[in-house]
Amino acid sequence: MVRRAHSLVQGITSFVCGSIFAFVMTTSQAVRAQAATSGAKNLAQTVDIIRDPADVPPPTGNRAPTTVHVTLTAEEVVGQLDPASSTTYRYWTFNGKVPGPMIRGREGGTGEGPLRNDANSRMVHSVDFHATLGPGGGAAFSQAIPGQAKTFTFQVTTPGPFMYHCGTPMIAEHIANGMYGLILVEPSGGLPHVDHEYYFTQGDIYTTAVKGKAGLQQFSDAKLMEEDPEFFVFNGAVDALNKHYPLRAHVGETVRLFFGDGGPNATSSMHVVGEIFTRDYVVGGLTSPPLSGVQTASVPPGSAAILELTAICWRRRKNGPFRRTRINQAAAR
Repeated sequence: MVRRAHSLVQGITSFVCGSIFAFVMTTSQAVRAQAATSGAKNLAQTVDIIRDPADVPPPTGNRAPTTVHVTLTAEEVVGQLDPASSTTYRYWTFNGKVPGPMIRGREGGTGEGPLRNDANSRMVHSVDFHATLGPGGGAAFSQAIPGQAKTFTFQVTTPGPFMYHCGTPMIAEHIANGMYGLILVEPSGGLPHVDHEYYFTQGDIYTTAVKGKAGLQQFSDAKLMEEDPEFFVFNGAVDALNKHYPLRAHVGETVRLFFGDGGPNATSSMHVVGEIFTRDYVVGGLTSPPLSGVQTASVPPGSAAILELTAICWRRRKNGPFRRTRINQAAAR
């Protein structure tokens, strides 16, 4: 298949789960995975859907296992996809941002909380935790119509970062529209100290019109099935980590990146220009030793990685932190 060369979204940065979940559903109503006809929302207002990559829960440290309270709300909003061309898009999100909130717990702990589907949603939504044992990774029990909430509890037994996403058919459409996030289960004793931690994801977006078209763009299922996106984005939008939320650190500081590839189709080749990763926990494996001296980390869709580096060779902006370009090294994109 002949593919067009799409624009690569480059993030300018300024530092530049193997867990198992046992769901106990407190609601037993079965919900078919299909579009809801009630609760149509007035989506005229455009909102900021970019999650700040500094929005990272604090480390667990060496504390004992505890219960982490989790609330995920499925919200359908119109957000800025490409501010430079005044392009907007109808996103489906967890908690109004792309990606959804990062969830952080400790090996041996538990999590509990509801999945809520906003009353103004048009679609049924759910959540599939990749580390979950059970039908649909929990999605079979969490299908929620607009205005409904499904409460769950889960136990985490194996450390690692894992993706979660909406598990309502067509699953790839829900993911492409922004419904994914990351769970981190830290090992006993926690992770080693670093100076900065950041959380971001890559996603591919499929619009009917070509990139650069102004106005509200429509989702293209044909391009999704052809794996032919118009946009490759970090944290949901063009220039999200360049102009909106640059990552910051000073020379000599250590940086840990929690990076997920929501996909649904494209593999990410993560590279920081002028840097080498000191640790690459390949596809998020915390039960195996990390690789070191890695120039580019490959992260397939639906997977996550933990990448670490030390800020060394930076370009200073005035008297502020140093900056470095971080890209998807599949440069033709």
